[in-house]
Amino acid sequence: MPLPLPLPGRPRLGQASLPALLLLLAVLVGPARPISFQLPGKARKCLREEIHRDTLVTGEYEIGAPPGSSTGPSANLKITDSAGHILYAKEDATKGKFAFTTEDYDMFEACFESKLPVGTGRMPDQLVILDMKHGVEAKNYEEIAKVEKLKPLEVELRRLEDLSESIVNDFAYMKKREEEMRDTNESTNTRVLYFSIFSMCCLIGLATWQVFYLRRFFKAKKLIE
Repeated sequence: MPLPLPLPGRPRLGQASLPALLLLLAVLVGPARPISFQLPGKARKCLREEIHRDTLVTGEYEIGAPPGSSTGPSANLKITDSAGHILYAKEDATKGKFAFTTEDYDMFEACFESKLPVGTGRMPDQLVILDMKHGVEAKNYEEIAKVEKLKPLEVELRRLEDLSESIVNDFAYMKKREEEMRDTNESTNTRVLYFSIFSMCCLIGLATWQVFYLRRFFKAKKLIE
């Protein structure tokens, strides 16, 4: 019996779904835009972000004075975690890169502190540009393709695989947090229940003692028999 031939003009499921997945990948892991802001003289500005454990974090920064300024850029950069551990520090930073791998889920902080040179007046606002990436965005797939000699389609599939793994890890972390919150709620409800029972027992005991005390008092006053 001859096999049915595919209808002309209708691509197969695999052929149709692969470009759609690659398009979705391009939307999800598109290039992130850097952050830029003005840093006034003698000021300190910090950016905070929560990042999962065992995650590669890379970044590039550039600090420049406005055009026409007589003083050059002068600022310090420090990246720390919630415990105050210094992951990266640079004095008189103007332009550079940094990279580190997180050891635990934590809140990380990147602080820029403006420095005023000695003997100058008010420093004009400095322009700070920070491009910080982590996870899939921080990986250099061009270098991976060169080292492993991957084709463009294989590189996109590798990126899709890493993105899927990242999404699965995020859902697993959210599930873990939900379980922890549920256990906390159940523990709190149990404690509230026990405290309510204890309070009711105290009130019942106090009311019973009050009744017997008043009865003895009225008997002593010969108001009741």
